[in-house]
Amino acid sequence: MTAVDAFDRALVAGLLRPQPAQVAGLTELAHSVAGTPLASRVSEAAEKAASGVASEDHFVALAAARTALLGSVHDALASRLDEVTGRTRGEVTPPAPAERQAANLLAAARSWLSDLARAGWQGIDHEVVSGAAQVVSAMLPDPALRRLATLLDGFSAELAASCPGATLERIPARRWGDLWSRAMLLTLPGAGAAPPTGTATGRLLPLGVDMQEHATSAQAQVHAVFEPADGTAPRLVRACVSVPKPDTVVGAGVWQLLRPHMSLLAAVSEGRSMGLTGMPVTAEGDLVWSDEHARPGEPADAFVTARVALPTATDTATAPLDRHPARIALPVFLEGYTIEKSEGNANGGNALTFTVAGQPLSVDTDRIPAAGPLTPEAVAGSSACIGLLRWDAGRYRVQPLAVETTVRKKDLAIHAGAWAGGTTDKAAVKAEKAATDAVTVLRERAGRLLRK
Repeated sequence: MTAVDAFDRALVAGLLRPQPAQVAGLTELAHSVAGTPLASRVSEAAEKAASGVASEDHFVALAAARTALLGSVHDALASRLDEVTGRTRGEVTPPAPAERQAANLLAAARSWLSDLARAGWQGIDHEVVSGAAQVVSAMLPDPALRRLATLLDGFSAELAASCPGATLERIPARRWGDLWSRAMLLTLPGAGAAPPTGTATGRLLPLGVDMQEHATSAQAQVHAVFEPADGTAPRLVRACVSVPKPDTVVGAGVWQLLRPHMSLLAAVSEGRSMGLTGMPVTAEGDLVWSDEHARPGEPADAFVTARVALPTATDTATAPLDRHPARIALPVFLEGYTIEKSEGNANGGNALTFTVAGQPLSVDTDRIPAAGPLTPEAVAGSSACIGLLRWDAGRYRVQPLAVETTVRKKDLAIHAGAWAGGTTDKAAVKAEKAATDAVTVLRERAGRLLRK
């Protein structure tokens, strides 16, 4: 991580006329991959960049070295988690043969990213950033290039909102370094190829829902245990649904945008399993969801699944390009812990820490969505927790997806995704009605514009 940070600092000032501190950062990056297949190419790239004459191929080599380092961190952390959970991890499957991609568009994207590296984050301005617009517009119609196009579109928009870079008080060097290096590698033919898929037939037992919401988009990711019909070992899988949304639709109102696209959300809300027949699934455990391959099953308590099926499930493999500490989100079940409260989380509330087997584990209550009944207060009074174990800022943290707690002498299970399929909760019903009204108004306005 020290080598990654050193290279990221070099990108802050740009590599057009590197200063001694930047040269030292490039040298440290090259030394960190010595003895690996990348060694000679990265060493040459670092020398050229230190002289201010790096080509696009040299920037690709530097991005590859940075990505490989973060991949090694991911693997080390994942190995520790495998030891703690006692679960095994699936094998990585080679990517499928890539479709033919427009080499000229990939080269144009690589050229723009190289210009960014030369300018540095302190040197960005609207002229430099706007160079991505034509590339993105040309890429978006091609499904094979849409992954890279979406990344470039979001990255350039974020940079444009930060221009001019010289006036920034704080530069998100790690984040922009991540986006830059990932985009640079995706310009290589075949790097963005779709992962190989098989089919899944058997029973799906949901564990919980991770809701991710931004101003103009939202995603629900269901984590579950899949039990194959052929009797082979169960494994962890994920199913995602993403939608664009107006920024006026927030909280529980988001579910009505997501709900029509995935019947699994209703099953999660009702506490049911799902029967799958021929559902497409990638080697990394991502279900390519289609309702025609699924049917509602019998009731299935998520906490029973966590206690009985989760310990024997195989963890998902991670695609080579996705090996990054930020991608770690391992479903775990915790109980028998003690809870400590302290002041001062990111939102000014109480920070929570679980002590599990004598070891402290921070609780990421900031990730609890507003679109559900789960609250930090419920977590603070819990006795058992289904969560996602993540690596954040140098430490493990658990994101609660559901907890068992006692309310008015009654044992209750509270799930973050309990409202996914609908609810009678007054606050949630009110939020959904407000969202319906907002979406109706926007559709009417859009219809008028189209007619004009």
